[in-house]
Formats: sequence, C-alpha cells, structure tokens
Amino acid sequence: MELLARRAMLETLGNADDRLDYVITLEGTFDLDGGKDEAIIQLRYIPDKLVLTPESFSQYLTALADLNWISLEEAAAAVLDDLNNEVVARWLQIDIKSDVKSDSGIQNHQVLLEDRQPNWDNPRLLARLKSI
Repeated sequence: MELLARRAMLETLGNADDRLDYVITLEGTFDLDGGKDEAIIQLRYIPDKLVLTPESFSQYLTALADLNWISLEEAAAAVLDDLNNEVVARWLQIDIKSDVKSDSGIQNHQVLLEDRQPNWDNPRLLARLKSI
C-alpha cells in the first residue's frame, strides 16, 4: 500500500472544543512478519483542530498488517509520521510492543515515540498521565 493511500485511511472530525487540552487514547493490534508476531499499539494524543475517528484507526491497523516492516522501530516511526501528517495533534505518543517468539532470550520488544507541536506545552496535564 502506498503512503498516501495508507494515510487517507485516517479519517478525522473537527475537535468539539479546540480551546481545551484533553487526552485521547486508542489501542489496537496488528500482525507483524506475515502473522508470526502480533504488535499491540497504543496511541495517546492531545488534539488540536482534528480528532481521529476510532473506526478509521482500526482500518488503518488492518492495513499496517499487510506491509512488510523491517523492524518494530520502522513501524512505529511510520505510524508517528502518518498521524502527525493527518491529525496534527498538539502532542502525540505512540507505544508499540510485541512479544518476541524466538529463541533469542528476548521476550518483549517495545518502542515508544513522542512528538509535539512547537511552542505547545502543558506540563501539568502531561505529568498526570500514567507512564507507559
């Protein structure tokens, strides 16, 4: 799937009140390595003008499973870029983790990425969030 087609799957609605800072959390799963591994993704963001529809995020995750990712890091960076491009959140955090099904001795692989708009900050709100 091409980049623009993948991003077009992320549908948005107008923010009900863009004067407020509030956190939206969405969580889902997608297959990695042709279904050998399953990744759990948690998205947390503070919307600006747009809010992502949960249904489109679910469809987007299904599309992610059809792509061949070199690494979990590559998948996390792609999701961050896609969401930054389509939702343009004030603050955005992507957490992707996968149980590793190999004999490597590693049981869990997790990638946490975060981004925010320049000049936006709300330390009181961010401090109240549970660490992932």
